[in-house]
Amino acid sequence: MSFWHSMVWRTEGIKVTAPVKWQRYDGLVSAFWEAESQAGATGYYLSADPRIMIFFSDVSSQVKISNRNGDFSQYHRPMTRAIYIPPGVPMWTTSNALHRFSHLNLHMHKDRMLRYLSPAIGGSAALTALRSPVEIQDIGAIQTLAGLLVDEVSQPSKHAIYAESLVGSIVTGLIDIPEEGTDGAGGRLTQAQMNKLIARIEAQGDGRMTVSEMAAVVGLSESWFANVFRQTTGKTPLQWQLANRIERAKKQLLENEMTVAAIAAQLGFSDQAHFTKAFRQIAGDTPAAWRRGIVRDA
Repeated sequence: MSFWHSMVWRTEGIKVTAPVKWQRYDGLVSAFWEAESQAGATGYYLSADPRIMIFFSDVSSQVKISNRNGDFSQYHRPMTRAIYIPPGVPMWTTSNALHRFSHLNLHMHKDRMLRYLSPAIGGSAALTALRSPVEIQDIGAIQTLAGLLVDEVSQPSKHAIYAESLVGSIVTGLIDIPEEGTDGAGGRLTQAQMNKLIARIEAQGDGRMTVSEMAAVVGLSESWFANVFRQTTGKTPLQWQLANRIERAKKQLLENEMTVAAIAAQLGFSDQAHFTKAFRQIAGDTPAAWRRGIVRDA
């Protein structure tokens, strides 16, 4: 398959320090970059096809990324050692310190990726994997595979199938492949995506996010996210959030002596009456009665 990636990108404060080494394969483009980033450097990247970035050093303390219009005041996270970006997902970056870095970029035609995955895991699961972003810091064997690929890209010595097989191993080692039997008609969120959502919710002081914000965390459109979230959890995103907030309220009631009103305010309920109504709906009792019952039974 003749393929050259189509990508929109803009950078300021980043300069290449060595010639880019790249090779074109069947539905794939591999490029190895060495560069220097100034403090305050910025970047914007958007590709119609899936891509992978693998860093050969830890830049998590120096580079932040965002998928929310470059808004780094609220929606940002550290750049990890390896990331998979689904097609059509924009990414903004900013650097907070001068540093040099090197990374491998893998650009894949989405049909090539589906053609590679579908025979082993099925078309529905392959589509789910294609749409599921991944960010990992501990890259282990992926770095070894990436190093071998950089060597081959820099000085080709074998048939193209060797480099293509390395790319395939990197893809399957990095992406989220749904467990057998979990790729239902509407698709499901992977465990890694749910873990990411739970971590983000727990980091919020009141445990609240909009559906749009939740969708952005896992790189899905709001409408698609709402569908697959219900397929995964059996609840709407807002029902799930409410249940999660009530569980946090139970922990507060059990572990400290905060008043019911104080807990209600901390978890973002409009007032104590609103909190009590929601708590009774989920837990079957008022917060005060639930706390007394737990203490009495202890």
